[in-house]
Amino acid sequence: MDKPVDNYWNLHLNDLAEQLEKNGFDVRMADSLDGARDLVVNEILPEIKPKTVSWGGSATLAASGLYEYLRDNPDYEALDTWDKALSAEEKYELRRRALLVDCFFASANAVTEDGHLVNLDMIGNRVGAITFGPRNVVLLVGRNKVVPDLERAMERIKEYVAPVNTMRLNMKTPCVKTGYCMDCASPDRICNAWTITEKSFPKGRIKIVLINEDQGF
Repeated sequence: MDKPVDNYWNLHLNDLAEQLEKNGFDVRMADSLDGARDLVVNEILPEIKPKTVSWGGSATLAASGLYEYLRDNPDYEALDTWDKALSAEEKYELRRRALLVDCFFASANAVTEDGHLVNLDMIGNRVGAITFGPRNVVLLVGRNKVVPDLERAMERIKEYVAPVNTMRLNMKTPCVKTGYCMDCASPDRICNAWTITEKSFPKGRIKIVLINEDQGF
């Protein structure tokens, strides 16, 4: 059999998609990050027709090219919270405004096999937007985010996702040096707000693109 790993994950992602759909999520499948981008551009955006867009922190979104596409497309008013020219105060205000956009883009830290999303945030703008505010939410989720259950999801986030992201963001936290969570009290701590999203409300508001590749952290 060609590509046995991809075939293995295709079976598991199809099972996961079924569980997510039972929980009210709108699920699409992509074989690659490029395929995920095409799904968003050619299917999801034409369906929901957003006028305003924004995003939360997501290495997957950055790698997909969707950030530049949305930022530079005259069809959308993009609230660019990643703009390095902005001051910290300006970025904070944009994050507040982004809670009311037509479509918010992000990823998930973990997805359980029974179709629940698990996330942990520093500021709370990403988990806040996933929970309530934007009319639509689009999440790009690589197969590496899939875990058996809630316990493994939280373990994955605290022991891997958080340390790697603090390193990526050059934060001054103990886990940058140790490589594992120290439950710190650092001002740069990124582990502040947990959310567990068991179902999408309203149904279909949260749209998930499952990607049959390892993407993001």
